[in-house]
Amino acid sequence: MSIARKILSNTIAQVIGKIVVAFIGLAVVKIATNYLSLEGYGEYVLIYEFLAFFGIAADLGLFTIAVKEMSEDEKRIPMIIGNILSLRTILVTITMGLAVLTVFLVPKYADTRVPIGVAIAAFTVFVTILNGTISSVLQTKLKMEIASLTTVLGRIVSLGLMIYVVFFGFKTDTNMGFYMLIAAGVVGNLAMLLSTNYFVKKITPLEYRFDLDLWKEVLIKSLPYGLALILNTIYFRVDSILISVIKDQEEVGIYGVAMKMLEHFAILPLYFMNSVLPVLTKAVKEKSERYKKIIRYAFDFLAAMAVPMVVGGFVLAFPIIFVVSSPEYLSRLSEGFYGSDIAFQILIFALLFQFLNVLFAFILISVNKQSRLLLINGSVVIFNIVTNIIFIPEYGFRGAALTSVISEFLILVATWTVAKRYLKFSVNLKNLAKIIFSALVMGAAVHYLQPYTYELIENWSILLLIPLGGAIYVAMLFLTKTVDKEMLALIRRK
Repeated sequence: MSIARKILSNTIAQVIGKIVVAFIGLAVVKIATNYLSLEGYGEYVLIYEFLAFFGIAADLGLFTIAVKEMSEDEKRIPMIIGNILSLRTILVTITMGLAVLTVFLVPKYADTRVPIGVAIAAFTVFVTILNGTISSVLQTKLKMEIASLTTVLGRIVSLGLMIYVVFFGFKTDTNMGFYMLIAAGVVGNLAMLLSTNYFVKKITPLEYRFDLDLWKEVLIKSLPYGLALILNTIYFRVDSILISVIKDQEEVGIYGVAMKMLEHFAILPLYFMNSVLPVLTKAVKEKSERYKKIIRYAFDFLAAMAVPMVVGGFVLAFPIIFVVSSPEYLSRLSEGFYGSDIAFQILIFALLFQFLNVLFAFILISVNKQSRLLLINGSVVIFNIVTNIIFIPEYGFRGAALTSVISEFLILVATWTVAKRYLKFSVNLKNLAKIIFSALVMGAAVHYLQPYTYELIENWSILLLIPLGGAIYVAMLFLTKTVDKEMLALIRRK
C-alpha cells in the first residue's frame, strides 16, 4: 500500500469514527440540555472546561513526541511507550489532584455543583490520558481504525448510561442525576481504555518502565510543545471560565452548546496530522523533496474539510442548534436574546483557522522547532485574556467568541511565518480558491432550499440539507478539478 493511501485510510478510519462519536456527542448535548436547566448545563460545561486546563498539563505534548520517536525507530516502541506511560500516569495523578484541590478553593463555585462534579470527572480525564498514551502505538503503526472502534465503544456505553439516568434511574431527581451524568462518562471511558489496552498488547508489550535518562530526553523534546499546548488550551478554554466569573452560568451554558459541538470537529486536523507526521518526519530527515508534496496535499485536505464546515455551519446554525439542544438556547432577537446559534456562527470561523494552523505547527515539530510554538501561543494567550476581560462585560459570550476567532487567526499567521523560516514549502492557492468557490456554491444551494424543506419538516430539514450540501460540494470539487488525476493516482496506488 502506498504512503498516501496509508495516510488516507488511517485518516478516513479516524474521521468515520469521529463522525460516529460526534453524533453520539450531539445526542449527549441534546439529552443534557433537555434534562438540565440552562444554569445546570452551564455547570456541566464548566466542569469539563475547568479540568481541561489541568488535563493538558498531563499531556505536555508527549503523545505527538511519542509518535514521532516511535516512527523513527520502531524497535524502540516497547521502551518508549512504557516510559511515556509511566510519565503520563504520574503527571495526570498530580494534575487531577491539583484540579480537585483548586476547585474547592474557588469562592465563586462554593454554592454550586461544580466542585463535586470536578472530583468525579477527574477520573474521566485520568482514564482518557492513559488511553491516549497507549493509542500512540496504533497511531505509529497507522492502525487508528482500532482506536476509532474503541472510542465509539466507550461513547456508546456512556450514552447508554446517560439515557438510563435521564429516562429511568433519576428522571425526577435532577440534582443527583447531574452527578450520575458525569459518572456515566467515567464508566464509558474505562470501557474504552480496557478495549484499547487489549488491542495494543497484540502489537507490543505494555508495562511501566522507569528509564530516567529516556524521561529526560523525551521531556526536553516535548516540553516546549507541551507548554505551547497548555497555552493553546488556556486561550481556547479561558473564555468559558471568564464568562462564568464575569457573567453567569446561564451564559456559559449558551456558549457551551456551540463550543461542545465544535470540539468534536476541532480534533479532526489533529487526527489527520498525527497520521501525516511519521511520513513527514521521515521525508524531512532524509532531506527528500517529497516533503513539499506532503505539505501541499495536507493543506489541500485540511482546507477541503474546513471550508465547507464553515459555510454550511454559518447557513444552518439555527436549525443545527435546535436539533442538538432545546428551543431555550435559540436566539430571540426581538427580545434582545442572543442564543447558541449566534455563538456557533462566530466560532465556526475559529474552526477554519484552527484546521490550518495545526499543519504549520506540525511542520515545526517535524524539524524539531516546536519550541517556537511557545512564544506564539504565549503571546496569543495574553492577547486573548486581555481582550476577553475587555469585551465579555459588555458583549458576553459574543465578545468571547469573536476573541477566539481573532486568536486563531493570529496563530495561523504566526505559525505560517515561522514554519517558512525553517522549511521551504508552498501551498496551492489556486486549489484553495476552488475549494472556497465549491463551498460557496454548496452554501448558496442550501440557503435557497432551506425555506422549502422547512415547510416539510421544519428545523429537522438539516437531515436532508446536510447530505445534499455534501453531495453538491464533492461534485463541485471534481467539476473544478480540485481533486486532480495525480491525487487520485496517489490514493489508488497500492
